[in-house]
This record gives sequence, structure tokens and C-alpha cells, in this order.
Amino acid sequence: MDSKKTPGRRPFHLPGALALAAARRPAGWGPPCARVLLLAAALHACGAAAQPGGEELVRRINDYREAPQRCEGRQREAVGPLTAAPLLSQVDADSAAQLQAALKQRGYLASQLQVVRLSGPADAASVMAMLEERHCRLLSSPAFSEVGVARSGRSWRVVFAQPLLAAEIGEWEQAGRRVLELVNAARAKPRRCGGESFAAAKPLAWNARLGAAALAHSRDMAQKSYLGHRGSDGSQVGVRAERQGYRWGRIGENVASGQGDAEKAVSGWLASPPHCRNIMEPGFTEMGAAYAVNPRSDQSIYWTQVFGAPL
Repeated sequence: MDSKKTPGRRPFHLPGALALAAARRPAGWGPPCARVLLLAAALHACGAAAQPGGEELVRRINDYREAPQRCEGRQREAVGPLTAAPLLSQVDADSAAQLQAALKQRGYLASQLQVVRLSGPADAASVMAMLEERHCRLLSSPAFSEVGVARSGRSWRVVFAQPLLAAEIGEWEQAGRRVLELVNAARAKPRRCGGESFAAAKPLAWNARLGAAALAHSRDMAQKSYLGHRGSDGSQVGVRAERQGYRWGRIGENVASGQGDAEKAVSGWLASPPHCRNIMEPGFTEMGAAYAVNPRSDQSIYWTQVFGAPL
């Protein structure tokens, strides 16, 4: 992973799904889952073909979730109902990894997934009794919002999933402006980024050209399945901003992948000292941000945040 540096600071090289770059233009530069099998996967979901009993089981699961329950000796609060997601009932595979890949190919991206396989129960009531006895914590988990049920005779598969992308994420510019709101809320207070202290900084303004540069790089990362500052054509953030007609005196960039909404992306950047420094840098006055999605890529969603100060 590569990064540019601001004059007077050492460059940062970070592993993982975050990266940043910052630069100042020197003076004079031009423009520029009976048998019970529980499978869990960190990303993406699972399901097969619906038979009678699936809808009834979903209803029983939601009735359970919407009332306080005693589970494993503890009282658990009511949680929201799960939405039936047909694809979770339609896709199956021999392993969690294969299932994850199959769903991803169908365009279903999940941040959390658990699959329960049961053999023996003849009806939904019997399945529910088994789930309550053996998987009450899963049934009442607020971490999931979707469910799929598939049945073949006395074999059942119940899939609990949480989509990767938040339902309210919106189009790229809406999400980018949400990043701006969160960044300005962070800049409004003094903050420590690693070993460096920053005073509160003035809010940044949205810049459409920087937003376009962010979108172009997010799309490139998503299409080519990589995370970094060097574009697939070799370009760096300054060049990409110039391509959009932005004449900059100072330029910076944070990138990230795998976060399903703006809140997660900004939270990750703020938890990383060098990315936090970019966010708190008082020399930046404008910002653009965007995400792009490619279900076939390694991380599915890619974020770019471009900071600038015009000439």
C-alpha cells in the first residue's frame, strides 16, 4: 500500500482496509449453521428452495423476536422482526465458503451470516421448538435483519443474515455528503490522532469536482478489486483531482473497503491515526467522497474521501 506525505511528516504505510494519501503542492506547480450444523461466515449469506412451512417458520421466529424472552438464564429484550429475503432460501452449497461465493455471484452481500441446518422436524412448530431450545441467542440477536427458510422433506435450513449495505446508504453523492457531515462533526471538537493533538478545525465544504474524483477512484478500485492510492492507470490523487478540473494547492485522500455505510467508514478512519490526521488537517477546506460496489470484488464496497484546498 502506498501513500503520499505532507511535507515535514513521515509517510504512513498501513495494512488492512484503510489507506490514505496527502500532499501539498509546491509553489510554482501548475494545475494538474435431530442433527444440527451451525455454520458461520464473516461475510455473505446462504439459502435453497422454499416448501410449505417456510412462511410459518418466519412468522414464528418474528413472534419470538418481538417479545421479551428468557434465554440461557438471562432475560433478553425484544428485537425487531426479520425480513424474509427470497435469495437466502434459494441458494445452497456444501460449505460456508462455497455458499458465500454463490450468494455473492447472485449479488447478495452480507456483513454477517449464520446458517442452521436441522434434520427430523416434520413441521414449522417443531423446528421452532428446536431453535428455541438450542439457538435462543441467535433467534434474539439484533445483529440480523433478514432471514431465509428452505425445506426438503424433514430437512430444514434457516439462514440469518445482515446485508452489507445499509438500506439507507443512498446513492454515492448522498453517502458522500453524509461522510462530510460526520467529518465536520469530528472536526468541530479537539481530537487526538495517535500521538498528535489537533484543535477543533473549521468545517469543510462539499466540492463536486472532488466528489467526482472520489467516485472515479472508488469505481476503479471496485472494478479492479484492489485498495490503494495508486490507480490502475498509475495515477495518484492529485492527478485524479486535476482530471476533474480541480486546481489544488493542497490535496489528500483516505480510502477504505468493506464498510456498509458512511458511519462505519468514517469511524474506521478516525480510529486510524494517519487517516484521522487527514480528517483533522486545518489546511484542508473542501472535500468530496463516494463509494462504489462490485459484488465480484474482494471487499464488495470501496470508499474514497478526497480533501483539498484550492489554489
